[in-house]
Amino acid sequence: MNRPILTISIALIFISCNPASKTHKKTNKMDKQKNEATNQASTKDATPKVTGIGGIFFYSDNLKETKEWYTKNLGIVINDWGSSSFESRNINRPDEINSLQWCPFKKGDEYFSPSKKDFMINYTVQNIEGLIDKLKQSGVTILDSIATYDYGKFIHIMDAEGNKIELWEPAESKGSH
Repeated sequence: MNRPILTISIALIFISCNPASKTHKKTNKMDKQKNEATNQASTKDATPKVTGIGGIFFYSDNLKETKEWYTKNLGIVINDWGSSSFESRNINRPDEINSLQWCPFKKGDEYFSPSKKDFMINYTVQNIEGLIDKLKQSGVTILDSIATYDYGKFIHIMDAEGNKIELWEPAESKGSH
């Protein structure tokens, strides 16, 4: 074997066995996968649908004692609104912070009406207007009109079992796409 080919062969063996070279290749592969995921996430999906849980609400016979019990025993801190906020990150857009609201209501409060159930779930949605159009076409009972606030749009519907459902499309934050 001639000397230049032997030298190149030895160099290739060292490079392929070098852990830093493998890390570099692995990093490049990971970077490529991350870029692909970012490109997919940055293409906003406008399909009218539920994207998560925005809140869990339930009736309590003794609101003060219930809140104190959850704080004492489970460490749930009650905020100024009488609820607790649980934050999480959007897996597709890690800079985006989502919030789930947990809140007991005094038994008999009319907020869940016309439902006779002891709970209500708030779902986060995208394209709330499109979703409402779709629900109307399916004959779903729409209880009110879309209300818009600084923190998003809300509307209430009834499911087939008589559960009142709150739909919430969060306002676009500066960190989201």
